[in-house]
Amino acid sequence: MEPIIKAIKVISVLTKSNLPVSDYSINPYVGCTHACKYCYACFMKRFTNHSEEWGTFLDVKYWPEIKKPEKYAGKELFFGSVTDPYNPQEETYKRTRSLLEQLKGSGIKLSIQTKSDLVLRDIDLIKTFPDARVGFSINTLDESFKNDMDIAVSIERRLEAMKKLHAKGIRTTCFISPIFPGITDVTAIINRVKDQCQLIWLENLNLRGSYKSVIMDYIHDKHPALVQLYNEIYYQGSRLYWEKLDHSIRDYTSQNGLEYVRDDDTMQKGFYDPPTVVNFFYHEEVKKSAKSSK
Repeated sequence: MEPIIKAIKVISVLTKSNLPVSDYSINPYVGCTHACKYCYACFMKRFTNHSEEWGTFLDVKYWPEIKKPEKYAGKELFFGSVTDPYNPQEETYKRTRSLLEQLKGSGIKLSIQTKSDLVLRDIDLIKTFPDARVGFSINTLDESFKNDMDIAVSIERRLEAMKKLHAKGIRTTCFISPIFPGITDVTAIINRVKDQCQLIWLENLNLRGSYKSVIMDYIHDKHPALVQLYNEIYYQGSRLYWEKLDHSIRDYTSQNGLEYVRDDDTMQKGFYDPPTVVNFFYHEEVKKSAKSSK
């Protein structure tokens, strides 16, 4: 089924952010047609008056041209806190590219988060932003599981795009999120990407709102052996799985010469070679920032 698409006018596309990785959040669209079953941003429907199912609609934002973009010089602008700035419709509407063109030469710090290799189209623009960063969300190497969870491009296409950007001298991040207990092989993903990114972020699966039952039903149907584990975590509040995973990743990174930190101080320190693995377990700031990005 084709998504419901409409154009909307907004006063501004920049929203002050509570995220530790940015000063402003930028979302050139409302909604996201990647239709991730676990998307925390689905709560946005409460603020945008959409009755449609999350993933089936997309509002294309149009905003006044940014006057004096240089006033944002030195500020971190994060593209994609509650939408994917490179959803498939970006190829047609080019709202992300239009904004990059408006901000070119402004002196901003550019960060982009996506699940799409369409970002490769804009390498020419991204390279004009000093120390730009492009992150890819990858929480599995299993294409079947990926296909169960979203309709974005394949994991292999994401990995190849990351590799190409890294080769062009653009800083890249692998966002291993959300980590599905018993399903996401974190160390396998780290091992796959450690030579083509500067940062690896980790975030656990948080189940809240309308999609909690969707994911729990999926686990019951497709991974019955994990039902008890998910009940312990998501109904009984156990953190034992995450504590064990934390220790396991710490051991893995130590053995493989990687940095591993459990705070966001590294956001202020820059990027490392070899890459730094950052643990954002129980990270809630995304939700706080996204609430005001309507």
